[in-house]
Amino acid sequence: VLKFSQYTGALPMAGRWMPGTLTNQITTKYLEPRLLIVTDPRTDSQALKEASYANIPVLALCDTDSPLENVDIAIPANNKGKESIALLYWLLAREVQYLRGTLSRASGWDIMVDSFFWRDPEELEQRDEENQASEWVAPQKPAEDWNAPAGGGDTWEGTTGDASWDAPATGGAGAGDDWSAPAAAPAAEGQNW
Repeated sequence: VLKFSQYTGALPMAGRWMPGTLTNQITTKYLEPRLLIVTDPRTDSQALKEASYANIPVLALCDTDSPLENVDIAIPANNKGKESIALLYWLLAREVQYLRGTLSRASGWDIMVDSFFWRDPEELEQRDEENQASEWVAPQKPAEDWNAPAGGGDTWEGTTGDASWDAPATGGAGAGDDWSAPAAAPAAEGQNW
């Protein structure tokens, strides 16, 4: 809608429709447009009702389930998908340029349809991150020497230690305690918990 308005000089009303925009002359948002273009008559029913009160012609992009009450010109189209809405507004903007005479029908319009697609900024950042992740190349491993001893040179030959699991533990306070022995008596005789 915003790109269509940019190329045709129309006033965009993207987002929520403020009730009374076409009928309440006291409000600061009051407008008297010559034409109202609506993407979906079902969601913009308040705007259609106000346009009928003010005798403003309505052009609507209508799907098969769209109500046609208060719609003057219905353009049959898919008004549910982002890409189809963008294509429809691109076609409308191009046709307005043709009718005004600013663009010749013999020559093509230099503006790409892609510029009319709405792209969420967070979605664009996510795509950039995915592209950067896919471009990452893992570092190559050095060529292995097949004649070297197993273990890659990390040998345990020089380490000392007791290999027996049954040997008593060494180091630390209480490291040599016997866990199977009965518990020690309390420190004071008067404290029986």
